[in-house]
Amino acid sequence: MSELRFDNRVAIVTGAGAGLGRAHALLLASRGAKVVVNDLGGSIHGGGKSSAAADKVVEEIKAAGGMAVANYDSVEDGDKIVKTAMDAFGQVDILINNAGILRDTSFQKMSPEDWDIIYRVHVLGAYRTTTAVWKHMLERGFGRIIFTASAAGIYGNFGQANYAMAKLGLVGFSNTLAAEGKKKGVLVNTIAPLAGSRLTETVLPPDLIAALKPEYVSPLVAYLAHESCDETGGLFEVGGGFVGKLRWERAEGKTFKLGRNITPDTIKQFFPQITDFGKTTHPANITESMAPIMANLGTKSQGGNELIDVDEALGFEFPEQRSSYDERDLALYALGVGAARNPLDPTELQYVYELADGFKALPTYAVVPAVSMVLKMGKEGMQAPGMHYGLDRILHGEQYTELKRPLPPNAKLRHKIRIKDIFDKVRNALVVTEIRTFDESGEELMVNELTTFVRGAGGWGGERGPKGEDNAPARAADAVVEEKIADNQALLYRLSGDWNPLHADPGFATAFGFDKPILHGLCTFGYAGRHVINKFAPKGDARYFKSIRVRFAETVFPGETIVTEMWKESDTKVVFRCKVKERDKVVVDRATIEFYTEIPKPKPKAAPAAASAGSATAAASGPTVADIFWGMRHHVETTPALVGQVGKVFQFKLSAPDQAYTLDLKNGNGSVTDGVTEKADCTLELSSDDFIGMASGKLNPQKLYFGGKLKISGDVMASQKLDFLQKVDQAKVAAAMKAAGYTPGGGVAAPAAPEGAFVPTASEVFAAIGDYVQNQEGLVAKIGKTFLFKLTDSAWTIDVKNGKGGVTQGAADKPDCTLEISDNDFMDMVAGKADAMKLFSSGKLKISGDVMASQKLTFLQKMDPKRAKEVAMSSRASGGGAAKAATTAAPKEASAKKVFAALGERLAKNPALAAEVKAVLGFKVTGPESNFTVDLSSGAGTIKEGLGQTAATFTIADDDLVDLAKGGDARDLYQRGKLRVDGDVKLATRLSFFKGLVG
Repeated sequence: MSELRFDNRVAIVTGAGAGLGRAHALLLASRGAKVVVNDLGGSIHGGGKSSAAADKVVEEIKAAGGMAVANYDSVEDGDKIVKTAMDAFGQVDILINNAGILRDTSFQKMSPEDWDIIYRVHVLGAYRTTTAVWKHMLERGFGRIIFTASAAGIYGNFGQANYAMAKLGLVGFSNTLAAEGKKKGVLVNTIAPLAGSRLTETVLPPDLIAALKPEYVSPLVAYLAHESCDETGGLFEVGGGFVGKLRWERAEGKTFKLGRNITPDTIKQFFPQITDFGKTTHPANITESMAPIMANLGTKSQGGNELIDVDEALGFEFPEQRSSYDERDLALYALGVGAARNPLDPTELQYVYELADGFKALPTYAVVPAVSMVLKMGKEGMQAPGMHYGLDRILHGEQYTELKRPLPPNAKLRHKIRIKDIFDKVRNALVVTEIRTFDESGEELMVNELTTFVRGAGGWGGERGPKGEDNAPARAADAVVEEKIADNQALLYRLSGDWNPLHADPGFATAFGFDKPILHGLCTFGYAGRHVINKFAPKGDARYFKSIRVRFAETVFPGETIVTEMWKESDTKVVFRCKVKERDKVVVDRATIEFYTEIPKPKPKAAPAAASAGSATAAASGPTVADIFWGMRHHVETTPALVGQVGKVFQFKLSAPDQAYTLDLKNGNGSVTDGVTEKADCTLELSSDDFIGMASGKLNPQKLYFGGKLKISGDVMASQKLDFLQKVDQAKVAAAMKAAGYTPGGGVAAPAAPEGAFVPTASEVFAAIGDYVQNQEGLVAKIGKTFLFKLTDSAWTIDVKNGKGGVTQGAADKPDCTLEISDNDFMDMVAGKADAMKLFSSGKLKISGDVMASQKLTFLQKMDPKRAKEVAMSSRASGGGAAKAATTAAPKEASAKKVFAALGERLAKNPALAAEVKAVLGFKVTGPESNFTVDLSSGAGTIKEGLGQTAATFTIADDDLVDLAKGGDARDLYQRGKLRVDGDVKLATRLSFFKGLVG
């Protein structure tokens, strides 16, 4: 490594007669600098004057072959020091403000003279020398200035109030000059050294001073003074072999919306949050330090108190939650709310027996997944910000549950949970939590609103909310149902997920003032819902159920008798209330159930649109990240004035999946590129989903920022300049996409292959990749990764890490990155028909191991298509693949086709078989994959490949299908998890027509 030199550079070092200053001067001179050695020659307390110290250092420099002159002026006469440099060498490039004295004493004993002289030498002296060189450096376009602070100034130190004041003052002085001088090439930094010197020998033990050589400090000073260093505004602690940069750290703190009544008591309440360094920021400049204040402008407080901070809590969205349920969960819930007390009653047997004719979910089960999620989050300590109360204060006050369509017998669910409303009831408060639940396809399935009554949490003067009144008519009820609750009913209901010990533990219940455990309010809710549905559901069918709303008025105990009184107000609305017979107490009131006039059906799933060059319509799921940046790129290219208006480089770092984009509105005509840049002015980090929501206007950036979902670093204020994106003409972008052949959600559409065109297989594709890897010099050194592709029936390893690289069939022992994808999706991706990012986001491409390494696969885009085709065709002609030497087992031959062909023959010979089923059945066969639809709804029945609209779909492995056809038991396969049934489960009992198809 070449030596850093200072030839033709002139440096002034103040206080250079001994200690640190001497070490700095000697090192700079040894590297070619011409040095002005300044030293007044006084004592460490500021008294006296002598030329001996400076002269001695100059002699040392000259004796070593260097150039130096002495100066004996006080730093308070800084202009004279600079004049010495100009007279001797004609310029000044480097100024090291090192001179200093001590007047240590406790503040109580400190005299005005002690204070003033420290200020004059350290602060005024640094000002005088710096102002004398400042204009000169700005005019020349080059300068390096180093200030000398101290740990006493940063942290404080007993007996050094004057010294600490001066040293920290220099840090602020330095930071301001760094901001003013940067554009002119004048860089300014500060060191806080710890070294053995005249100033430390009075406060440090001799053995420590011996270890703290000044020579350990000077190398940092020299580097900061060198022209190759671009650091400015830095503060460094250095000494004893240690060198480290300091930065400001600030707790995330607490932001009160404007208009909030902030009192000393408020500050006391939030002081733990104000002082919590668990979440921090590191403002690097005054702009970044002002970010929370600027973001708070325009806000309006909605109030709150020590228990509920409405500003923080209202509208808060919890992280998305996931859950699932199946037929067993539905049956257990129905039993938990008293269903099928008579096991021979077909009306309620359908709620508890999955093989019953017409098995369906009891609609009030819709409350269980939602409340279970709330309880789960509470158990994990996941609470909305601003909620400062415990379980001892809350009661389940009201519940609203709405179904968008009948619950399927099993489902995988996603829950979006937010604090919808907060109402001030003077002494108490109501908190409404909304839970919107979606099925696996993304269709909304149900909505729950859980209203929590919080005792003693009101009184801030907020909105009172809707006024509730008893809605029960004065006339006699149209129907009344009495039902005694079993003594152990709460123990049964809790198995559906409500684990609160108040409903099971006698000791816990007694501690809360109850004689024994109480019944869950939602168990009473289920009883009442069942009563109304059985009496008034159109055609006696629970699938007409739309919604239920109740208020919990009183506690119920197991063993008591529930009396449900019902009034039919219309064909679609029933008002009801519940009493406890033994105590004649209303326990549920203000209650309503509504029904649909027609049973809602699931929304038809949109068929995937064929990719075409003319398509400019985004996929049904909305634009992808790639779509948004494509549109952004088009806008930048067609709006050249943006660079002059914005003048910043933005880095977008997205996660889930990981991807990065750079928006450059500072250089040239501007650009949008994939990947990370090292010179971004402003970096924004958030998830891909939140970015899409923010870009489409569905999510508020400020809300994301304060919710911790959007992190902004660098020039935070620059992020406000991104509002130009709101002016993008989406119609023009769509037209440009169409003209460019870009398919939203899928990239640039690939032209259809002409008839008879060469279409490679997966093995031929990997052969072409292997050829490319082995013939690209330097690729292994650049990539340095191994990739394992797991396809449906084969595995391939791309090694761009060892030797010359290559591709082999089979799995590597320890690949850096593993990609799992079906053969069809892989071939579509290779052909440009499918976008890799979209496949990843939709779960069709699974990446594990070093996920970021997958981004390095972009090297494959540089393959010569002509050469790749030649290699693939050659591989086909030779009958080989990527690794001819590898012995691979032949893909397993599917048996499903033979089984269903035999079934077709059986149906033709025995048409009566179809009449025993009377339904359309679908079969998803795995390992290898194939799909079949067996239509036994009429006639002799038909069989075709592929899946259509079915009453039930069975998922089964190819081997298990063969076992079933040999005489295996479908019920046994189902119970062992080898046969999955989606749809009408009872149809699983009618698969006996497979028996004997295979010998």
